Amino acid sequence: MATLPVLGEPRIVIVGAGISGLAAAASLVSNGFRNVTVLEAMDRPGGRIHTIKPFGTNVIELGANWIHGQEGNPIYQLAMEHGLLAEEGTSITMCVPSSITRQDYFFSQSGKQLPPEQVEQVCCYFSKLMSKAFDQELDVKYNLRSLGSYLDEEFKASDLASSEDARKVFEWCKRSECTDEACSSLYEFSVGQLWLYTALEGGFFNSVGSGGYQALLDVFLKSLSPGVLLCNKPVKCIQWGLSETSISFQGACPVRVLCEDGQQLEADHVIVTASLGYLQDNSSTMFKPVLPEEKMRAIERLGFGVVSKIFLEFEKRFWPQDCAGIQLVWEEGPEDRKVYKSSLGDEGWKDKWYKKICGFDMVARHPNVLCGWITGREAEHMEGLEEKTVGEVCVRLLRSFTGWEVPDPLRVLMSQWRQNPYVRGAYTYIPLGVDAMREQEALAEPLPLESCDSISKPLQVLFAGEATHVQFYTTTHGAYLTGVREAQRIIQHYSDRLHSPNGERAS
Repeated sequence: MATLPVLGEPRIVIVGAGISGLAAAASLVSNGFRNVTVLEAMDRPGGRIHTIKPFGTNVIELGANWIHGQEGNPIYQLAMEHGLLAEEGTSITMCVPSSITRQDYFFSQSGKQLPPEQVEQVCCYFSKLMSKAFDQELDVKYNLRSLGSYLDEEFKASDLASSEDARKVFEWCKRSECTDEACSSLYEFSVGQLWLYTALEGGFFNSVGSGGYQALLDVFLKSLSPGVLLCNKPVKCIQWGLSETSISFQGACPVRVLCEDGQQLEADHVIVTASLGYLQDNSSTMFKPVLPEEKMRAIERLGFGVVSKIFLEFEKRFWPQDCAGIQLVWEEGPEDRKVYKSSLGDEGWKDKWYKKICGFDMVARHPNVLCGWITGREAEHMEGLEEKTVGEVCVRLLRSFTGWEVPDPLRVLMSQWRQNPYVRGAYTYIPLGVDAMREQEALAEPLPLESCDSISKPLQVLFAGEATHVQFYTTTHGAYLTGVREAQRIIQHYSDRLHSPNGERAS
């Protein structure tokens, strides 16, 4: 790639070494910017990508698991170019309504395995309803309604509504959708904003190979020189709009980054890639002066959900060879409208947190491991429990629903994204009553805003991360694209200066 002859040596600091921050750094470095520093609060790069090997030589993904879509997906393209995709026949998908197979066993609370034909019929209907929402084909009466309300009303008017088992499977579908949307409940998610999200062609569950998502991170990391990435460097404060500090390529640096360990870095540009959850907890003290009102509003109003995984490792497989996962269908699940409404007035749901678990799916390259998924406030509650307690509850569920002889697990492992002080959740969702495009565009707007004093140096603080992408929020390709987007703002800024009549090349 041709490099840009940079005017002087602008200092660029990137806060966060997730895929967004690493993409920004790689883009800048490949375009000739030599004074780039990436500050990562945790002891490892990757952010919400976290590949580990707790059960032997094969990887487990505590965070991002799949590449969503192929066509026009830069992450899929990168994985394909570097030979990082899973080999044919080794992929395992999560059980969701749009991708169920006869290998997904559905059990009722009474211990009965539900007929696959019935499950397929309900899941197919649910998927059609979701497609209508994504394709913006809803009746205008739903514009200001919740996703849960829309689904309930359509289901009630269908021929399936007369079947109790169908109603229970439909509740499972809604519970599963909570995982995809990262919301605590579909009754808190805006159906009128769902069409803004763009699903790329090429399947929802494209799997990476034996190196896991870490292999993709390594592609970016290899492009950075030693010393560019600094881990264990949490940022305490970003002071912007400064006029008196150390001299850089064009006078005074307008931004100073204060780290918690006392180190200070002067910068011409800072790209903030911290998660929305982290910003919700820290933005009021992280920036001086405080962020503009519209940006603070966006941080406050957008949702940042909790999605947690529970891994159970067994000595040997106890489920049938033709079974890819065990799904739990409750008599009255938490996404039943009456159950949800009754749970709002007290905290009794905490005693039944496990009812939010959709089921337990097999894990790629781990024949003796199952993974349970849980979302929302129940997931947050679970993260505060002991692994032993969570494992005991999960085994009790498996035994009571299936009637099989389920052994105690050898090991239990839980993701804890909500408890992580530098992440505080999984990914973004759009709450009921929120104008997603308005808030996400406001969040992505660099500082100082165009409405500010024109004398101020431009692009002092820029914002990237999946929460700032209107079409691809929640995804790794969305995070990647926003990192490249903000790097390109800086690249274009210096390109314009080079080609402007008054531009001066530094000697």
